[in-house]
Amino acid sequence: MKATYQEIKDYVLKEFGLKVSNLYISQVKRKCGIEVGENYNLPKSENARVPQCPKEKEDAIKAALKYFAMI
Repeated sequence: MKATYQEIKDYVLKEFGLKVSNLYISQVKRKCGIEVGENYNLPKSENARVPQCPKEKEDAIKAALKYFAMI
């Protein structure tokens, strides 16, 4: 079963009370080796700062991915 980003967001909010962004979800999916589409919203400058997903939210997203049997 493949969950949508919205389903993952809803699950994390309901179970952990955390709001997560699509960016954080895609970062965690990449870490877990799940194929994610190409990012078309690339920054204009080379050295733009990309926020990294906090450990707490990463763990919550991983729990959601496990719940949806994606990892």
